[in-house]
Amino acid sequence: MTTRPTKTPRPGARGFGGRGRGAVDYLQPADEYRGTTVQVCGLWPFSAGTGSPMVGVPLGRNMISGATLCCDPVSWFQRANLISNPSEFVLGLPGRGKSSLVRRQALGLLGYGTLPLVLGDLKPDYVDLIRAVGGQVVPLGPGRGSINVLDPGEATAAAARLSGRARTEVLADAHARRTTMVAALLTILRSAPPTDREEAIVDRALAVLDERHTGVPVLPDLLQVIREAPDAVRAVAIDRGDRTRYDELTEGLEASLVTLCTGGRLGTMFAQQSTAPMRRDTPVVFDVSSIDDGQTDLQAAALLACWSTGFGTVNVANALADAGLEPRRLYFIVLDELWRALRAGRGMVDRVDALTRLNRNKGVGQAMVSHTMSDLAALPTEEDRMKARGFVERAGMVICGGLPAAEMPLLRTAVRVSRAEEAMLASWSDPPAWDPETLTETAPPGQGKFLVKVGGRPGIPVQVRLSEVERSLHDTNKLWHQVSRIGQVSDLPPVDADPRLHDLAHDAALDLGGVAAAADVPA
Repeated sequence: MTTRPTKTPRPGARGFGGRGRGAVDYLQPADEYRGTTVQVCGLWPFSAGTGSPMVGVPLGRNMISGATLCCDPVSWFQRANLISNPSEFVLGLPGRGKSSLVRRQALGLLGYGTLPLVLGDLKPDYVDLIRAVGGQVVPLGPGRGSINVLDPGEATAAAARLSGRARTEVLADAHARRTTMVAALLTILRSAPPTDREEAIVDRALAVLDERHTGVPVLPDLLQVIREAPDAVRAVAIDRGDRTRYDELTEGLEASLVTLCTGGRLGTMFAQQSTAPMRRDTPVVFDVSSIDDGQTDLQAAALLACWSTGFGTVNVANALADAGLEPRRLYFIVLDELWRALRAGRGMVDRVDALTRLNRNKGVGQAMVSHTMSDLAALPTEEDRMKARGFVERAGMVICGGLPAAEMPLLRTAVRVSRAEEAMLASWSDPPAWDPETLTETAPPGQGKFLVKVGGRPGIPVQVRLSEVERSLHDTNKLWHQVSRIGQVSDLPPVDADPRLHDLAHDAALDLGGVAAAADVPA
């Protein structure tokens, strides 16, 4: 009689089963470490690649996989070949961290050798950062600084170093930008674009001015040329040899230029010599924060002037680099608060489009920042709305922060988003909660959370977290944080103020800060 050998029991996935045998109910995950392929290559086959791109500026953690996401338009275009256009459009409600995201990219790209150019800082959001890295801060505004829209910048000096076609292109680009800027100022001033005849007059008058004038001209010099009525200008005005007819044709243009030269709601900051020439070898920010939010036309004009100056400087740098006269420089251009310029008047979309398209798209990354798609849909004409939507459609990537649910139909017209992505974006737009212990609002649920979209690919949700150094430079509410918390003596009216006001503040302290806060109030 043969007996079958007994089988040795084998442990299951969690150990030996049965009473007293020690099978675990909870399987503790292995420790995870992050590193480059050079650092963790010896751990094969226990290493796994991340599902998120790792080329570019580190932004934060993928909210689904926990992997690190690196993202910026320059690196994704130049090194990773993930996008066909080195540009991004950033959308999101205020207070969700759009500026912090772009600042992180600017700081990281500077480490890669790409120079950030912030062409118009209205809050300011970028001044402290650019100053901390040793860049150039250009203050602009009434009483602070001027920017001459007829200044060709360094184009004239660069043309003297160039020859042939390169020289012709630099001068032609500077001329086109100045013509566009004068037309843009006229559009903002009138809330309507100039006529074709007026644009031709300005264009020809600038050419005559360049031939006659020595030095850098200003708007009063352009006005004087139009008043003198040289033959070249009269030819494009089509006055048919009648000076009286010429004066009638140019009367409206002359009146607008007089307003730009002598004052009005745009002031005279565009009709004077520039207080500080822009450099092309360092990070630059134009600080226009002194312009009040109520001066919407002046803000839009200042932004356009900064954009024109910035793109012109980049073109000069590229021309000199192409000729081998200077090293090649890469730039990351930030166009913040885009909606302010677009709403300045009918036809402003064409002006913005002309300024941004006149660059050679060589060595330039671009970030356009606005709040919502409704900002673009609020333009007066359907033609302008379609062109503005094209800014989003042509962007290499679209980065969305918290957006209300009502924005989703408009967003779908420019970006392909799924229902799950729409729900995620809408949840990030919820308001912050109130903390009764600290008497302050907590951070909004969508603060620092963004969805990176490239074409029709699924979006990458990322949580951006700032370092302590960045936090000290990225406080966009510093004026509010300099005020003590409600309920302290320094926040209440002085004793010699109106007694009724003092009683009201005392009652408010009781309601908001409790008895202890009210006890600090002088009786």
